[in-house]
Amino acid sequence: MSTKLKKSWREKLADDKGLPRVRAVTGKMSKRWGTGKMVIPAPREVDALMKQVPKGRVVTINELRAFLAARHRANFACPITTGIFSWIAANAAAEAEAEGKKRVTPYWRTLKTDGEINPKYPGGPEELSRRLRAEGHTVVQKGKRHLLPDYQRVLVRSLR
Repeated sequence: MSTKLKKSWREKLADDKGLPRVRAVTGKMSKRWGTGKMVIPAPREVDALMKQVPKGRVVTINELRAFLAARHRANFACPITTGIFSWIAANAAAEAEAEGKKRVTPYWRTLKTDGEINPKYPGGPEELSRRLRAEGHTVVQKGKRHLLPDYQRVLVRSLR
């Protein structure tokens, strides 16, 4: 009886699965997303963008999507895969950090669209809030949500 070993987060991050891919938006998708071309990014591509966010600054998933779309000359980047790949990058960074690596992807600097800290990232909103406060950000809690009310002021506007 063979047991299949579960892939590590870093293995998942390294598996590009034939991505990135640019596709025409057709059928049911065009009703929701509009027409044109959509890029489905590679996981490492999302991770590379997240790595570029300097201390004291933040980025949102929508900014990452805009950078990816521009890079691939597409109208937009897939919101679902971009979000999933940022989550994989965050978990891969936490995995590396747990093994003693010092320089990891600063996933805590990647926010949800409205400046909300992503509660699904490793450490949860409390740990991510602590890291952001340590970098000089103001974090406000509204119910279960943790927000950076001034996130647009420190938003990264360009990445390579």
